[in-house]
Amino acid sequence: MEIRPIADFKSPFGTKFGIPRQSGIVPELEGTIVFRPEYRNEEALRGIDGFDYLWLIWEFSGNKESKDSWSPTVRPPRLGGNTRIGVFASRSPFRPNRLGLSAVKILGIEHDTADGTVIHVSGADLMDGTPIYDIKPYVTYADSRPDARSGFVDTTGWTPLEVAIPEKFGKMLTESERDMLAGVLAQDPRPQYHDDPAKTYGMEFGGMDIHFRVHDGTAEVTDIIKK
Repeated sequence: MEIRPIADFKSPFGTKFGIPRQSGIVPELEGTIVFRPEYRNEEALRGIDGFDYLWLIWEFSGNKESKDSWSPTVRPPRLGGNTRIGVFASRSPFRPNRLGLSAVKILGIEHDTADGTVIHVSGADLMDGTPIYDIKPYVTYADSRPDARSGFVDTTGWTPLEVAIPEKFGKMLTESERDMLAGVLAQDPRPQYHDDPAKTYGMEFGGMDIHFRVHDGTAEVTDIIKK
């Protein structure tokens, strides 16, 4: 089967570093679905405004590994980055077929833009330019399973970081950008085996280079460089 992208995603993330590891965990994070020219047909979206959430099927396009190379086991960040489990018991991006699945909230549908009709969403975990292969509506009666077990996720704790954005850097951001950045940093973008409080990390976000350190349970922004 040959599949072709129907749309691309516009996101504040120019690289994959810093992107939340699951959709929905940073609800402040906003992005836009832009359809490719051959799929800019209003009829294809008829009725979509009656749904609150969408499923996106997309490609982990930031992975540089060969599509023909894969491992039967992976090391999920939730388990500290050292414990291995089966790739099909994980949501790792390193899979035989590099497909991702995300549930996103519809913020609004904008018509008559330079890119045709676009869909503004929140809670996405996609890099800028990510190709989207399909969109399906989220249906509560079929898709919601609140009593389902979640494997190792049920048995591992996760405590968000506190976030400190000094006033001089906060003034460089809009309120929306501050909320999004704080939500992203609270999830601790670092590799889970990193724990050096003196190390400074860099993250491309919204056309800016964000530098931060993590110490004593707090992610502190140390510099913001606008490109």
